[in-house]
Amino acid sequence: MSRGDTVALLGAGGTMGLAMARHIARSGVELRAWNRTRDKAEPVADDGARVCDSPAEAAEGAGVILTMLADADAVISSVREALPAARQGAVWLQMSTIGEQGTDQCMELARAHDISFLDAPVLGTKQPAEEGKLVILASGPDRVRDRVQPIFDAVGSKTIWVGDAGSGTRLKIATNSWVLTVTEGCAETIALAQGLGLDPALVFEAFDGGTLDLPYFRIKGKAIVERKFEPSFRLQLAAKDADLVVQAAARHELDLPLFATIRERMQEGAVEHGDEDMSATWFTSAPPGVAA
Repeated sequence: MSRGDTVALLGAGGTMGLAMARHIARSGVELRAWNRTRDKAEPVADDGARVCDSPAEAAEGAGVILTMLADADAVISSVREALPAARQGAVWLQMSTIGEQGTDQCMELARAHDISFLDAPVLGTKQPAEEGKLVILASGPDRVRDRVQPIFDAVGSKTIWVGDAGSGTRLKIATNSWVLTVTEGCAETIALAQGLGLDPALVFEAFDGGTLDLPYFRIKGKAIVERKFEPSFRLQLAAKDADLVVQAAARHELDLPLFATIRERMQEGAVEHGDEDMSATWFTSAPPGVAA
């Protein structure tokens, strides 16, 4: 992609989308930004982007349409408005986490509009997005890689090319399964320690310096112990991602009951704590009186 091409970013007001939009705009790429709630995208104007009122306005004449939205329905509804306005030969860069079925629907829509499709979800949450250090799990046709590499360079620290479109999503499902496992496992470990009358700090001390001393466990455990659930990644979205893991397991006839349980626990927690950090899944397991 040359610096003369325009990128339309749909979903520029979310936790991930706003940070990505700012990095892309600062890199010198011409950016048009759209978000369903316009006010949430307004900050990117300070970085030189143009904030638009509709997906079609953002995509008009654009060479790349980038979608970064919460789920498949949001992606498809917004891009249906955008694709007819994009210039001939444009690329659709789909970076949301939407699972296999959602990605299949996007690929069908791309074929119907005769547009190149890249499936490139990201690994990382709020802080890596703000630092431009996301890991990009890219998949799609080789012929358009060079056109999107400046975007990947702006928002990420590493790009992994996986194969044909759809492979990136499958890798994201696999990596998400570990993130979800660590988060739910951490929440229940802290709850168990508290229920046994122990200071959770003793758990961290016991792991300190050993092979079980996992940084992500410490980050989520600290949030739980200090009751600081400012969202790095919202529990509601984590529950959605857990459901995508369960769907993938069923689709490929895999018997993975752990993830069905994780989905159930996160969905239960999301009813009251969905806008808090995913570590707030702890509330579902917390001993009586401790979470008060």
